[in-house]
Amino acid sequence: MDTRKREIFESMPPWKAVASLALPSILSQLVTLIYNLADTFYIGQIGNPDMVAAVSVAFAAFMFLVAIANLFGIGGGSLISRMLGEKRPDEAKHVAAFSFFGTLLFTVVYSILLWLFLDPILRLLGASSATIGFGRDYLLWTTVIGGVPTTLGIVLGHLLRSEGYARQSSVGIALGGILNIILDPIFIFVLDMGVAGAAMATMLANGVSLIYYLILMGVLRKRSVLSVNPADIRLNRELTKNVFSVGMPAAAATLLAILANAALFKVLSSYEDLPVAAMGVVKKIDTIPLNVSMGLSQGVLPLVAYNYAAKQYDRMERISRFARLAGAVFALLCVLLFELFAPELVRFFMKDEATVVLGSAFLRVACIGTIPMVMFFLLNTTFQAMGKGKQSLFLVMLRQAVINLPILFLLNALFGIDGVVWTQLIADTISVGIATVLFGFTMRQLREEERAFGKQVA
Repeated sequence: MDTRKREIFESMPPWKAVASLALPSILSQLVTLIYNLADTFYIGQIGNPDMVAAVSVAFAAFMFLVAIANLFGIGGGSLISRMLGEKRPDEAKHVAAFSFFGTLLFTVVYSILLWLFLDPILRLLGASSATIGFGRDYLLWTTVIGGVPTTLGIVLGHLLRSEGYARQSSVGIALGGILNIILDPIFIFVLDMGVAGAAMATMLANGVSLIYYLILMGVLRKRSVLSVNPADIRLNRELTKNVFSVGMPAAAATLLAILANAALFKVLSSYEDLPVAAMGVVKKIDTIPLNVSMGLSQGVLPLVAYNYAAKQYDRMERISRFARLAGAVFALLCVLLFELFAPELVRFFMKDEATVVLGSAFLRVACIGTIPMVMFFLLNTTFQAMGKGKQSLFLVMLRQAVINLPILFLLNALFGIDGVVWTQLIADTISVGIATVLFGFTMRQLREEERAFGKQVA
């Protein structure tokens, strides 16, 4: 690790260190957001709600790729940052190689299975006879054919950030995002490919991002501890356990979010396709605060991990606290904007007036949950950074499986579609309260360990 990177991790003021690593990550996530929104925007201009509903339903299967990438990217990235904090750079190289090739293997297996059972999976996710064909087109290009470049690009981005290369990592994401925005209208309208065109544009953009990352790894090979050389793979119990102990909760969070999202659309599909299309647009808009919180989390994770491993608990806590404050301020701003401009935001994606009316009502309720959602993400990221996989897994299971899903079915039974819309707000409010208590308890334990260590040294 060079001197500049070490300064960011060890001595730079917390707010400045967070800004240094988080701002590039946030910007890259916003670019990702823009090209994801571009898909919905351009498809929405066709004027067919079935296409929007199909992409919303199929997106759950695509997000399984993100779960695979998080398993190795967040798990491996957290471990690399902690190893750097413990001054063990040689071992970090083995973690990087294991994470890269583990991702490749898992993705190939998933893409083949999805291809073999594409229609049953789409039906399970809530696709109707009117939407399944469009969903099939979307998943074939983005996930079956484009799965490998998607996951490997995400993982390399995580690994680069773990060593402090946030800006370089963000360039790869931005490159793919900009290319996708350019290709979308060409494939959708000029070539008249519709949903398949949007999916093909996404696949090509992710492929270009992966090529950039591989070239970058070659350029940095003499300055970086990271490696994608298969000769550097070391399969041992400790390495695998340490990667998966953090990676599994990160992957579980994505998988459970997919399950919750699929359950939501499955419930809504019982009210016909219009609510599915309306909620699909709302979910796209809601990704604005979600992506910013993800970018903020990605920037904070290596800082927290490094300082936790170096036993700089005070600095670690100040970094985490500043990130939560910044996230809360941004989330509040999003709530105000979404409440004031709900119809305009929904209409931007879908001109159908019935969808606009229903989507606006959905958005005004859903956006209130932005603040607890962002706080939960940042607290859970802190546990992941510290390598506390059990606590992180407990929180993600609690949020989605124990709280969210039962509340979804209960409120649907009691209040119908109105109750469905309130589900996420209630679930996240309860979850963030429990996460806050758990974080406070964990910090008290660390302080006690710190005092006991100080007495031993004295």
